[in-house]
Amino acid sequence: MPIRHLIAAPATAHLAVQPFAAGVLTLSAGRLGASLGTLVGLAGAVVGVRALRAARRTGTGPGPGRTRIRAVAALVAGVLALALGGLVVATSDSGIGTGNGRGGAYVALLVGLISTVLGGLAAARSRTGAARRTA
Repeated sequence: MPIRHLIAAPATAHLAVQPFAAGVLTLSAGRLGASLGTLVGLAGAVVGVRALRAARRTGTGPGPGRTRIRAVAALVAGVLALALGGLVVATSDSGIGTGNGRGGAYVALLVGLISTVLGGLAAARSRTGAARRTA
């Protein structure tokens, strides 16, 4: 039995145990969940900014009912983005750069948090603005 064969066997066994990284264009479940969470959070952030701007204005623009609906929509979108990002981070078995969507999940968590904060601020300001208008 040649010695080269004995030396090469442990090296090939070690390579077989290594986790397989996804390809660049492969759309894994983690990448899909992270992307969806990021898009939902981004849409919620845009709606939250619009609701916050509408809540600042008094007497013009949409009524307080539409502002509250936009604020609640931003809150719901933010919570969904947080849930999707958290799910992907919890189920990912490798680090960032392996194709499991962990990097995108962190972005979804951040954008979801921003959307939730913007929606909460808009909801609070729409309540105080409605109280000022009726007083």
